[in-house]
Amino acid sequence: MNNYFILILILTFFFSIYSFSQSYAEVDPILITFSGYIGSVDFDGKWTFFSEWKESSLNSAGNTIIRSAHKDNFIYIFIDVLDDHSLDIKSDRAMICFDPNNSKSKIPENDDYCFSSSLKNKLGYTMKGNSQSMENNYFENIPNHEDFIAIGEISDHNDRYSEIPHPSYEFRIPTDLITRSNHYGFYLETFDAASNQTNTWPPNITSNSSSRIPGPEYWGDMISPDRSLPEFPFPIVFFFVILFLAIILSRKLHYKDLRINIH
Repeated sequence: MNNYFILILILTFFFSIYSFSQSYAEVDPILITFSGYIGSVDFDGKWTFFSEWKESSLNSAGNTIIRSAHKDNFIYIFIDVLDDHSLDIKSDRAMICFDPNNSKSKIPENDDYCFSSSLKNKLGYTMKGNSQSMENNYFENIPNHEDFIAIGEISDHNDRYSEIPHPSYEFRIPTDLITRSNHYGFYLETFDAASNQTNTWPPNITSNSSSRIPGPEYWGDMISPDRSLPEFPFPIVFFFVILFLAIILSRKLHYKDLRINIH
């Protein structure tokens, strides 16, 4: 009886750790996928043909769709803001941020990057973490990488999710800039100028800073399961590992009880 009680305590301990990690993470990670087709994207800022972003992972932030994929030396991101119908040219915007080390630091480090585009703008801009810069919560503007693309446009009748005209944004981020990582810190922000409302992923982010960009400690996770990580989402893997350990331990305890009874 004591042995089985110990087993229950061990399982309770592991599930408590998992529950704590889930509560800390708050939201499920974005599982970015490899796509051999994603290189065919027509970078015009909108969903141009029906199958254009079909071969990519799907996430959402409220009424904003996030499609993501990686291929060769690039990460591809499509942001579809379905509920913004005011279409404020050069004022509506989207921004995505990456922390290659996923350090969750309070102050952005020099390997943290943010990329932004505004509606009807074919030239986005790049910001890099700089602990000495107070301009935008320790981010500074830097020249764009030559292979970087960020375009904002109006998606309409070809859009997979809504034919009502609305802002959308296409990004191509060079991994030469943000490096290759199986586990990025990731942040998304869209801004609707007409309502003066900001929508984020992870949702409802607030920080102690009055600046527009919250620190990496508030960002979520983007995981690439097809780059040395398990094929299954973490909760499923965790469950099977614990189940396997529980079975092995219970068998050992059972055999030990048998030997004691025999002797």
